Amino acid sequence: VQLVQSGGGLVQPGGSLRLSCAASESIYTINKMGWYRQVPGRQRELVAEFIGHGMTRDSGSVKGRFRISRDNAKNTLYLQMDNLKFEDTGIYFCKIGVSWGQGNQVTVCS
Repeated sequence: VQLVQSGGGLVQPGGSLRLSCAASESIYTINKMGWYRQVPGRQRELVAEFIGHGMTRDSGSVKGRFRISRDNAKNTLYLQMDNLKFEDTGIYFCKIGVSWGQGNQVTVCS
């Protein structure tokens, strides 16, 4: 499966962004998919993911601010990010099954 990400960019603290991850094939049968963030000098870390049966899991730092969703009809995974903070800055990658997206830069600055 090939993944193409869109969204991201520059935003002020408190702002919102939405990331999209479009798959080249149907994602209907794929249970596990998610979003990860990488910053310089640190390992890629989980932001939010679907873990099966429609259940999700996210990191404590984004709870209540970020929401992961999927549209099986469009073969697309989303990450809605609200109330963004400086520490949310990084490169965001989607992962569907074993495939990774190309990454999108998200920069939060005033």
